[in-house]
Amino acid sequence: MFTEHQHFIAVDWGTSHLRAYLCLAEVDQPLTILEQVNNVGVKKIITDFQTTLMDSIAPWAQRFGQLPILMIGQIGSSIGWKETQYLHCPISPTEVITAGTRFNCQGHQVTIFPGLRCQLNNQLHDSMRGEEFHLLGWLAMAPQHLVGRHLVCLPGTHTKWVLIEDGKVILFKTALTGELYDLLSSNSVLIQEKVSDLDFDFDAFIQGADFSLSSATDSFTHGLFSVRSKQLFEGFTTKQAHAYLSGILIGGDVRAAKHATEWPLNQLSSIAIIGPTHLSQCFAKALNHCNIKTTLWNVTDATLAGFNLVYQQGVRLAHD
Repeated sequence: MFTEHQHFIAVDWGTSHLRAYLCLAEVDQPLTILEQVNNVGVKKIITDFQTTLMDSIAPWAQRFGQLPILMIGQIGSSIGWKETQYLHCPISPTEVITAGTRFNCQGHQVTIFPGLRCQLNNQLHDSMRGEEFHLLGWLAMAPQHLVGRHLVCLPGTHTKWVLIEDGKVILFKTALTGELYDLLSSNSVLIQEKVSDLDFDFDAFIQGADFSLSSATDSFTHGLFSVRSKQLFEGFTTKQAHAYLSGILIGGDVRAAKHATEWPLNQLSSIAIIGPTHLSQCFAKALNHCNIKTTLWNVTDATLAGFNLVYQQGVRLAHD
């Protein structure tokens, strides 16, 4: 499938967004990203999956012809294009590489990679699709990641908290943090207007986070309504309300991680956060507010490092 010097297309197609990258790959070298295009996520498709993908990559196909396309994320789920399996934890993310579902689409050889699943101490099941590539890349970015125990936070629409031991994903827990924020800020009585992340009030965010982190008895849903009451009676602006709501939700997420029985948080030197810059900063501030150290990693860099491992392994297999 791969040669020692070639172009291919990497696609991270989640619930909210499609992100496609035109990659130039070489043996034993980092990927070179030539171009990027964005489109709608799996839940926002207007036409169909094939049309959306082909429209997104049409300029690249015109220039380079039929290229390999590697895809991760919800595109391989029950609400996606072609459903792929879930691999059971504990597992090394490298095992995902050889378990992809392959098919032809207008001459392009497409591979959709599977997700991961686990069962927690409370007997509930959990799943991920796409984040396993973020972890795959993160593990490859520094040798110390492959040794010992680590807790990794992957903030997003569905935030993941992942326990890794000696390079294996042991288990993980999902929180609906991002999706709940989107629903409450867009389709509830709490906030009437949107604001940009560039105009974010971190003081209001910490107030919200502190409500969730410091209260042992207050109701979570009462805290949510305070987003509205602070605008009515305390002079909160729309900008402050958005940040305060984000703080309540992320603070609740961090509080759950602090008290989780699945990992010994007091034995970990820091938590790695792999996500978009703004979200990562929010989670880091909430964790730092609890005196928990963090390291931040760019989600695009980690994802593309994961795709590069697929390419490198493909070349090695072709020469064996």
